[in-house]
Amino acid sequence: MDVKTSSTTRLTDAERVDRLRLIRSDNVGPRTFRSLMNHFGSARIALQRLPDLARRGGADRPGRICSEEDARAELAAGNRIGVRLLAPEETGYPPRLATLDDAPPLLGVRGALAALMRPMLAIVGSRNASGAGLKFAGTLARDLADAGFVIVSGLARGIDQAAHRASLEGGTVAVLAGGHDRIYPPEHEVLLASLLEAGGAAISEMPMGHAPRARDFPRRNRLISGAALGVVVVEAALRSGSLITARIAAEQGREVFAVPGSPLDPRAAGTNDLIKQGATLTTEASDIISAVEPIMGRPLALREPDDEPLDVEPDAGDRARITALLGPTPLLLDDVIRMAAASPATVRAVLLELELAGRLERHGGGLVSMS
Repeated sequence: MDVKTSSTTRLTDAERVDRLRLIRSDNVGPRTFRSLMNHFGSARIALQRLPDLARRGGADRPGRICSEEDARAELAAGNRIGVRLLAPEETGYPPRLATLDDAPPLLGVRGALAALMRPMLAIVGSRNASGAGLKFAGTLARDLADAGFVIVSGLARGIDQAAHRASLEGGTVAVLAGGHDRIYPPEHEVLLASLLEAGGAAISEMPMGHAPRARDFPRRNRLISGAALGVVVVEAALRSGSLITARIAAEQGREVFAVPGSPLDPRAAGTNDLIKQGATLTTEASDIISAVEPIMGRPLALREPDDEPLDVEPDAGDRARITALLGPTPLLLDDVIRMAAASPATVRAVLLELELAGRLERHGGGLVSMS
């Protein structure tokens, strides 16, 4: 099987605290964190520069910067229940997830690190699943686990629950939408305990104490697909979170599999539509295994660092021209660079300033818009 060689990199306690402070500060998401780290080389220096960058982006007042006290309190709260915060370069961070440009800078990990280093396949689907869907999800998860794959899912009711239960013995990974101490749905705390005891794991990018909100589930879904070789959708209505996961998986370059269903059952409408769009029709585990085996032998493509220097000082004309190009409709970064007739470094510097001022939103596929 495709098992990632363990990394010997380990953050110091001080580095972990600095990185946690940075990602928990206002207007700093995974992509912004990565950009700041690439430009400044350390979280500590980036923290020092945040107020000035936000001011240059037009912020009326500096955003909140997470204090060292708060960061250490979060680390301590996690330690009490066995949660470790790992960076992408550390052992235990899912290797394929680490290749994403919006990979969490620190991932809360609980359970067996070995499960997170093995090849994963995601199984997702309807919360209001049919009996046939639940049975098939369980059979598929068990067969894939027997073939050596770790099953990853979202700990939700329905298909997710069936996939986790069926793959307990082989190792299964739950991706949480909230903090490790805020399990949703609450009745699945018992299931989570079972999978941890059986040698599985749970991961979350959210802070301790964070209760999941509706907008947190799409963020969670990108981790499900990002950690996996591919995503299997067993049942899904036309407007469902499972279809969001499938779309994100395709954007991430992951394989997408769909189980066909009756055209009379609305719970199969989404999966049937995925098949029409090119997803691999799946009726047994071998359909999935034959598709992912060639991928497993390839080395992982690491993220290309954005090493353009940030210490360019955009002038007032640059800022005005670049800001004027942006609006509520997302634009490709490359198009902004071209239309602004400015250097990539200048455009990236202005965008970073706008983001830290809370005025810019980044989307998948290199798209940006004003928020």
